[in-house]
Amino acid sequence: MKNTMLGVVAGLWLLAMPAAHAQGLAKVEKPEDVGLSGERLERISKRMRQGVEKGELPGAVVLVARHGHVAYLKAFGLRDPEAKAAMATDAIFRIASMTKPITSLAIMMLAEEGALSIADPAEKYLPEFKDLKVGTVRQVDGKSEVALEPQRRPMTVQDLLRHTSGLTYGAAGDNPLKQAYVDAKASDRGQTNAEMVTKLSKLALVFQPGTTWEYSMSTDVLGRIVEVASGMPLDRFVAERILKPLKMNDTGYSVPAEKAGRGARPHREGAKNEVPAVPLVTQDFAWKSGGGGMVSTASDYARFCQFWLNGGQLDGVRLVSRKTIELMSSDHLPPGTKMGPDMARFEALTPSREMGQGFGLGFAVRNEAGMSPLHGSPGDIFWGGAFGTYFWIDPAEGMFAILMMQSPHARLPYRYLMRELVYQAIVD
Repeated sequence: MKNTMLGVVAGLWLLAMPAAHAQGLAKVEKPEDVGLSGERLERISKRMRQGVEKGELPGAVVLVARHGHVAYLKAFGLRDPEAKAAMATDAIFRIASMTKPITSLAIMMLAEEGALSIADPAEKYLPEFKDLKVGTVRQVDGKSEVALEPQRRPMTVQDLLRHTSGLTYGAAGDNPLKQAYVDAKASDRGQTNAEMVTKLSKLALVFQPGTTWEYSMSTDVLGRIVEVASGMPLDRFVAERILKPLKMNDTGYSVPAEKAGRGARPHREGAKNEVPAVPLVTQDFAWKSGGGGMVSTASDYARFCQFWLNGGQLDGVRLVSRKTIELMSSDHLPPGTKMGPDMARFEALTPSREMGQGFGLGFAVRNEAGMSPLHGSPGDIFWGGAFGTYFWIDPAEGMFAILMMQSPHARLPYRYLMRELVYQAIVD
């Protein structure tokens, strides 16, 4: 009941203030107009500048919006360290797994149109997935061997949306099930989505569907289901049905050459002092990865976040119903869902019961207060990308925040900092 009343209050704020601009959310004259302290928001600026000076990150763009208006939008450091080019607020970033909410939205739009149901087995749309086997790794005479068994039930589209499908990400090492993804080149940027699904259909699942949260290529598989259900290539569906209506003009799977001068680049980092392999924003790969292939700007992604806060519509354009937004923003992990053994790497962002968090249809969800060490509200949703980007949406506060940077090694510390520095600025 409390969250419902908070939502009503947030809605009244929106009605009381001028409408957002069509090409970008309107910026308030001063943060205090939306209950944020301008003085306290400058703590973000101070800490980001310190991070740049210390070499923790090359540069970044930070955006904070509340009650339908941007309260804070600033750029820090360098957009291109090699060229010594300054960061700008319209810089374009590889957003990696911040692609996942967009692909998940595409699935739910098709569900609303009756083209699919998320309760359906994935094999209904991907016949190659029929009779997938589940692998168990065991040690025999000091060697790892894989035993196969049938699925207890087929993976569903819902399993793919919430990462309980039994799929995984490839990783070289001692686990032969994950090594098989590497050997099969499951993430080859030269493949099509159809070819990717064929590769995955020949590999064993790492868990029984529905039992374990294992971050995985599930959303990439959803990208192929979008293609099958819509009859359109994934990138075209996303461009025509989502990005164009929401006026996310600098978002896509790549940008044209004339926008190359706005692309953000990483710097040397990590134990080996190497430049991370972040693709140029102009590189157009054959594989349109539904799980991580897109580029965007802070202002474009802000339009997506505001669309979410508005219950599925922006500037008079509705893509899905309020009830679909509610469904996607709910925790879909059943009681007793295990975390994959490697998932502890998400630390305070792990969607586990111990953290008071779960996973919805495309992103993590906070369920309870006082269990995660990070600021937030029950009902907030969040996720980030491997290259350093991060966002969260807090309906209870009518607020969202976006961090854009290309610094994989700094991503977790700065996600924590963002939570702390944004929430401390709330003064209403």
